[in-house]
Amino acid sequence: MNLSDSPTARQREAIPSGAPSRPLPRLSAAEAVLAELRGAIEAGDLPVGSKLPAEAALAARYGVSRSVVREALRSCAALGLTETHTGKGTFVVSGRISGDLVLGRYSARDLTEARPHIEVPAAGLAALRRSDEDLATLKGIVADMVLEDDPAAWVALDAAFHCLIARASGNKVFESVVVDLREALSNQSETLNLVADRQRASDVEHRRIVTALEAGSAELASAAMAEHLAAVNEALGSLGTPGP
Repeated sequence: MNLSDSPTARQREAIPSGAPSRPLPRLSAAEAVLAELRGAIEAGDLPVGSKLPAEAALAARYGVSRSVVREALRSCAALGLTETHTGKGTFVVSGRISGDLVLGRYSARDLTEARPHIEVPAAGLAALRRSDEDLATLKGIVADMVLEDDPAAWVALDAAFHCLIARASGNKVFESVVVDLREALSNQSETLNLVADRQRASDVEHRRIVTALEAGSAELASAAMAEHLAAVNEALGSLGTPGP
């Protein structure tokens, strides 16, 4: 079905044009925009088939940047609420969140089933094989993440952290797989930060992983990574999505 030609899409554009603008605070702006859109969709105010306004219009309505709007829209899509069609716009495709996050080529189920078999042993090997330079870089990433208040920048650092551990393992298969998963991992982290407030908890878990890597303990590093992935799984469960 061509959503842009549907009666609903023609009759209404997501948020009524006459609705008053409500500027949102800069802190957690993307979370606020996502909450507004998700609430309207789940309440039926934005029915399936309706088209959301353009990014610029949403940014103006909420008093935020277009990058904040894009972040919220990516999470709407990950939750299975919307789909974006190039050249046509973003449309509501479901009135409730999906049973599995949509993360590009991979789903949350794909990631949570695979990651324990890749990143846990990779962390163990990294504890034994990492260089002093690897450790210094990881410490720097973790320190930057704790201070970072830009959600998109934090997500980029998160992806770099996991990719570097895989590289430090010295196993090119692990490195290649984690690099391939990078986009999906970023999308998942972004959504969990907005919906399940995972960012600061992840900072603590990442520090534990680095501490184990510095100690050179494969057992502790593997356990720390396993605990981190278990926490991610728990957060996914809070959204009603499957874990490993």
